[in-house]
Amino acid sequence: MMRVITGTARGRRLETLPGEDVTRPTTESVKEALFSMIQFEIEGKRVLDLFAGSGQLGIEALSRGAQSCTFVENNRQAVKVVENNVSHCKLADRAKILQSDAVSFLMRNNSFDIVFLDPPYHMGLVEKCLSLVLPKMTDSGIVVCETAADETLPECVEGWSAQRSRRYGKTKLTLYRKD
Repeated sequence: MMRVITGTARGRRLETLPGEDVTRPTTESVKEALFSMIQFEIEGKRVLDLFAGSGQLGIEALSRGAQSCTFVENNRQAVKVVENNVSHCKLADRAKILQSDAVSFLMRNNSFDIVFLDPPYHMGLVEKCLSLVLPKMTDSGIVVCETAADETLPECVEGWSAQRSRRYGKTKLTLYRKD
């Protein structure tokens, strides 16, 4: 069972889709590690939760004071789960939930401060999305990529560098910042 770690929605339970064939929720320990890395940079920021799944990463950011979060998920059932979770956490006024393919969404014109990229593992989606999302980032932005521990991401992409990379069991978090 997943919960919001801290902030205005602290302790609220989040619903997930059963099985891992559609979504693979970020474990509590990985989520805690991720948010401890960026905890002082969330307040007032515009967040994108791409491949939202249950929406837990975006919800955690909203709970911690992000100005807004756009949740993008292409699975219809998962979109319903995100809607329920956002509503349950009383964060709907700052959330925008879209059913869309990630690449199609990134072709639109948007600007973000923090992006969570947590796609299905081993499909090359992080690399594909990085080159599309980086031009939409603010200069002080952060792109957080969650991949399988054995996946290799580029050190530099279009003037952005992998500033931190940490392994947590089968999962790896990589943070990109502008050079």
